[in-house]
Amino acid sequence: MVYRIKFFKLLLVLFVFLSFTKSSFAVNPSEFVQITVNEASSILGNNYSKEEKINKLKEIARRTVDIKGIGYYSLGAYRKNISEDKKKEYLNIFEKYFLKSFSSRLAEYTDPKIKVNSEKKLNQKYTMVSSVLVATDDKPEIKIDWRVNTKNPDNPLIIDVVIEGVSLAKVQKEEFNSIIQNNDNNIDALLLSLKEFSKE
Repeated sequence: MVYRIKFFKLLLVLFVFLSFTKSSFAVNPSEFVQITVNEASSILGNNYSKEEKINKLKEIARRTVDIKGIGYYSLGAYRKNISEDKKKEYLNIFEKYFLKSFSSRLAEYTDPKIKVNSEKKLNQKYTMVSSVLVATDDKPEIKIDWRVNTKNPDNPLIIDVVIEGVSLAKVQKEEFNSIIQNNDNNIDALLLSLKEFSKE
């Protein structure tokens, strides 16, 4: 199961950081996701160097993913127990970790085919978009649900991806909480771990 989650996590990054212009934001969530995955294929299928792909994907992620929201969610209840200065430090480190973690892996993939099927408005803030990673000769079809923050309909942001029922945001939250708990509830242990990863 752990291997499966890691495999899906690598697949996820292929789809979430993708290039479209600011004018493309004024679309419904399904269109937002479909445009995003189509642009992913274009970027990853282009003849860029790995470094160029990584740099482009990092810039795209800053515009299309709710990195701050994911960061706070990943911290869980510990967010309430730290100072504002520590929160700022954490968010700064988390963004570097997040961008490196996903963009470096994403650059290894080429030309994914994702088909958006439907969307369901969960409430005024969130919409779930359902899609599938189209099967190939050597890979099965994979169900992918995108949780999109639509509080500002002109600027939707991806807040989570659920792959075959596994919430990647939840998995990350559990990993972060485990690090903190195994170090006497000291958040500095998590910060050190994220810093070390970001410098590798």
